Amino acid sequence: MIDSEGLREVIRSRRTSMFVDQTRDVPVSVVEELCELATWAPNHKKTWPWRFALFTGEGRSRLGETMAADMAHAEFGDDAKRTKTAGKYLRTPATLVVGCEPHPNDMLHRENRDAVAAAIQNLMLGATSIGLASFWSTPALTRPPAVLDLCGFHRDDRIVGIIYLGWADGIAPVPERPQVEVAHIDG
Repeated sequence: MIDSEGLREVIRSRRTSMFVDQTRDVPVSVVEELCELATWAPNHKKTWPWRFALFTGEGRSRLGETMAADMAHAEFGDDAKRTKTAGKYLRTPATLVVGCEPHPNDMLHRENRDAVAAAIQNLMLGATSIGLASFWSTPALTRPPAVLDLCGFHRDDRIVGIIYLGWADGIAPVPERPQVEVAHIDG
C-alpha cells in the first residue's frame, strides 16, 4: 500500500477551492517555494519550459484589466464576460500565472505542456500540504500578448493555467470518483 509520510492523504485531501481567508496574504517566499517544487515535475528532454508570474495586491486588478483588454482586441467574449474577467483575479490574495515555453519540434512542444501541467500538480499538492487552498483555472486566451508582456513571458509562450491561492478558510466537498479500471497484460 502506498503511503509515504502522508502523501496519500495530501493527494486525497487536495480540493479545488477558493474558500480562502481574504485578509491573510500569501507570502511571496511561499509561492517561490511552491514554484521551485513545481520544477521537479517530469521533463523528458530537460527543456525546463515553465514560466511563473505572481500577482498580489493591485497587481491582480492589473492582470484582470490586461486580460480583458486582450480579449477585446481579439474580439473574444462579450462585454459581460470581459467585465467578469477584469475582476475575477481578486478572488484570492494571490494569483499565479503559469506559462509554457514552446518548442519547434511538435512532439517536444506537446511534451512541454504536459511537463507544465505536471508542475502545476506538484505546486498544488505542495500548497495543500501547507494549508493553502488552490484553484486551477484555464484563461480566456492562452496567448494574450499584453498579459504575456505583463508577466515577463516571451511572445510565443502560452498560458497553461492561472492558479488562485489563499489560506484555506473552509472545506470543499469531496467529489465522487469513478472506479479505476487498469488493463493488466501479462505475457
